[in-house]
Amino acid sequence: MSIVIFVNGAVILFAAVLMAADAALFPATAGVFLTAAVLAGAVGLFVMIATRSAKARLDRLHAFLLTASIWLVAGLVGALPLWVWALDPVDAIFEAMSGITTTGSTVMSGLDDTPRGILFWRALLQLLGGVGFVVTGMALLPMLRVGGMQLYRTESSEKGEKELRTAAAYALATLTIYLGLVLLAAITYWAGGMSPFDATTHAMTTLSTGGYSNYDASFGHFTSPFLQWSATLFMLAGGLPFVWYIRVYTRRTFHSEQVTAFLGSVAVVILLLTVWLAWADAVPLAVALRLVAFNVVSVVTTTGYATADYLTWGPVFAVAFFVLTPVGGCTGSTAGGAKAMRWLILFRAVKDRVRAINLPHGVFVTRYEGRAVSDDVLSGVVSFFFFYVLTVGVVAIILDFEGLDTLTALSAALTAVANVGPGVGEIVGPAGNFATLPDFAKSVLAFAMYAGRLEMLTVFVLFTPAFWRAL
Repeated sequence: MSIVIFVNGAVILFAAVLMAADAALFPATAGVFLTAAVLAGAVGLFVMIATRSAKARLDRLHAFLLTASIWLVAGLVGALPLWVWALDPVDAIFEAMSGITTTGSTVMSGLDDTPRGILFWRALLQLLGGVGFVVTGMALLPMLRVGGMQLYRTESSEKGEKELRTAAAYALATLTIYLGLVLLAAITYWAGGMSPFDATTHAMTTLSTGGYSNYDASFGHFTSPFLQWSATLFMLAGGLPFVWYIRVYTRRTFHSEQVTAFLGSVAVVILLLTVWLAWADAVPLAVALRLVAFNVVSVVTTTGYATADYLTWGPVFAVAFFVLTPVGGCTGSTAGGAKAMRWLILFRAVKDRVRAINLPHGVFVTRYEGRAVSDDVLSGVVSFFFFYVLTVGVVAIILDFEGLDTLTALSAALTAVANVGPGVGEIVGPAGNFATLPDFAKSVLAFAMYAGRLEMLTVFVLFTPAFWRAL
């Protein structure tokens, strides 16, 4: 238990260092971040000193607790500068949790005039949250057997990649690829006409699939087709599994069933909706393709940028974007949602079950990447989807009791659990803002973002008495 507390203390201290760095970079808000840095640094240092003799060994139960507690602590300490600056505690926690979970929902308005130090902090939270989840998914979630993540470890340990067989080597390779893509995006955005500051912060929130922007109009502030197409490609890059990038480099192969399924399904959806928009609203085909591609990729990868209020395009698009909200990117990417691997396994398992009903004497084995999917993995996937739907339903009911209309409550719950950002409706849609929601509703949604980012089971197991007895 002490090692869990010690690591959380280190997380708080690391956050304090980042706050001090923000203060040094942006003098206008230096007082805010220095105050927050002193408070966080004192707490983090005290916690680390008090538990400095902690043993470094983690068993499975401690891994659950460590995974859940780190993300909660990161969200709370990330809220500290926002609270010291201007936001009330509930809004600060909502904004920081939305940032660290790369959800992108916001309670802030007037972003065009917000101090750069605050905007940079929001982007930094998403940058850390993006790579943090990938590393967590690589190192801990497979061991915790969360809804098919065991297969992700299998993908991360293929024969022939001897130089990257350890979790530390994979984490370093992932960090290198991640920061390399962020740098490439920043250079591309700057070349496309963004200021250096906008290019840097938007690169951070694009590859993390977080979607925080420096402007109330989101990415729609930039009307350049080049910038919008560039962002579309980089959002897709963030939605692909980082182990796939490693495999492409080490084995020179692009094969991946979930990447193929993900890119293929996204392409089909974009094509269909582009044709519909061009036909129904008489939008030029090239413009329709750009608008649809950007916003579909943004929702599917759970980035949450918007270049237009797609709800004004008609009910077909409202339904389409609502359905796309829980899909998510690939397992092992920075994207949220249910993930392509799980959908693929679920569809194949259902298909095999239907075939077994029709041919009771047949033997049907669900396969992924040419390998049989074990019953353990299948049960994990089914459990994940059960808790996914259950969490969305419970959160929606709570929001409904808080006075939200049914559509807003359901959409807000879904977008929070899926870590998408914008939902459907006037309040939580791409042109809306979460600031008008009651404080209790914001608190519930902040927890939903947290639970959704950690795949539900990792969090909910902590609410069982058996876990604490075994610990």
